[in-house]
Amino acid sequence: MGFLGGGGHTITLTSNEGIKISYCHVSPNYIVFEGFSIVQGQIIGHVGPKYVYNVPGNKYHDSSGRPTNGATTGCHLHIGFRINGAYVNPLNYLQ
Repeated sequence: MGFLGGGGHTITLTSNEGIKISYCHVSPNYIVFEGFSIVQGQIIGHVGPKYVYNVPGNKYHDSSGRPTNGATTGCHLHIGFRINGAYVNPLNYLQ
């Protein structure tokens, strides 16, 4: 969890099977923290704002110069699934 460059504020969950799921461009007002146990259906965060301030090293800005929540042009959720470090299609794992 933290600000991860192009992904902006990110929450990454790791399953017992070693699957890592990253939720990028989330709100910096985190609901869960490292070490929390998560259950299916639990809210873990909210889609973040487009603009984030006071993030050390944030190199992402829009055309007006305001700092953005990673490499983004607007609010959205970016989800990434990794198995053994390789990205896979999330649709193969979501029911």
